[in-house]
Parts: sequence; structure tokens; C-alpha cells
Amino acid sequence: MFPLRDTASSRRVPIATLSLIIINTVIFLNQLIMPPDEALKMVLTYSFIPARLLAGWKDPMSYIPLFTSMFLHGNFSHLISNMWSLWLFGDNVEDYMGPIRFLIFYVLTGLIAGIAHFAFNPLLTVPTVGASGAIAGVMGAYFMMFPFARIITLIPFFPFIIRVPASIFLLIWFITQVNSGIMSGISGNVIGGVAWWAHIFGFIAGALLYKKFVRKKKYVYYY
Repeated sequence: MFPLRDTASSRRVPIATLSLIIINTVIFLNQLIMPPDEALKMVLTYSFIPARLLAGWKDPMSYIPLFTSMFLHGNFSHLISNMWSLWLFGDNVEDYMGPIRFLIFYVLTGLIAGIAHFAFNPLLTVPTVGASGAIAGVMGAYFMMFPFARIITLIPFFPFIIRVPASIFLLIWFITQVNSGIMSGISGNVIGGVAWWAHIFGFIAGALLYKKFVRKKKYVYYY
């Protein structure tokens, strides 16, 4: 299933969401134009490598890649899928948090996602990059805040377009992540190069923490 858009209306320009999309895109394009050796050095320096954190856990600098890795992407497909999901779900969540609260929420759930990835794969030497853990946090918040919104979804195999309740769409997504996470735990590998447990715990963190970031006033969710 490929989500095209949602039916929840946003009342304000999503400044933080747009800024995150621009920053991620600019960094990725900069990677593309860098000489290959410099690009590789950049990835190795700023990506999150669990085994590196395990070896240097006493050094505060070892924790910086938990943050910087959220702004790196492996290829165009990785970037586009993440930024599309951020745009689809982020504008509505930001609408009720405000840009500053939303940015803090985004980074916090991304850090929690990275820590979960470390907890399940502490010996992994493969660099981890991508905003998907933080975006999963946004999706978890959307799941709680807009359960009755509809996700206009393309079913590519037939093809046709259907309107799926956001709660159902995101629940299906979450179940697939848990299933893949369990399989990766059994095999001892990160299946398909995806940090499944980062997605799972990012989503859970977003669902549990979103109320702390919604502005303290009466609000109505619009669909």
C-alpha cells in the first residue's frame, strides 16, 4: 500500500516539517556531489554504528551520531520515502504541537529509536542512517491524534485507490514492522538493511509521548 495523502486538514503552514524536509534533502544532495572518498568519510563519521557506541560508551562524543544519523540517507528511494511520510503525517502533528515542540518531539523520538536499535543490535558494525525512526514517532502521534482520518492509498498491484482509516493503515504498518523485527531477532541480522526495532520503538514513543507536546489548550482535530 502506498499512501498518497490524508484527509486531516492542517490550519497552518508546517514550518518545522518543511524545514526538516529541506535540510534532509540538501544534505543528501551535498553527499551526491562530494568526491566518493569524502562522502564515505562523512557517512562513517556521522552515521550511527552500534558497535562503535558500545566500544566508546564512556565518551560523550560517541553519542552524537544518534542525532546526526537522522539527517543522512542511503539513496534517493530512501530519502523520498522518508520525506514523503514526514510530509504526509508531520504537518497535522506539527499543527497541534507548534514548530518548536514538534522539532523537540521529532528529535526525541528519533533518539529513542536509535537507542532501541542499539539495544537490539549492540555488536552491529553496519552504519545506520535515515530519519525513519523519528518519522515513526510522528506516525505514532498521528495514530493517536487522528485515528478517524482517512489515508488515500494506492494499491499498486491491481491498481486502484482506496480510503483507509488512519488507525487501520498505521496499525498494519506497525504490525509489519514488529513481524520483521521479530524475524531479524531470530536471524540475528537487520533484515533488508532496515532498522526495524528503531521503527517499532520510535512509533511507540510517539504514541506515548505526544500528549506532552500538544499545546495546552482546547483543540479539535479536523478531518
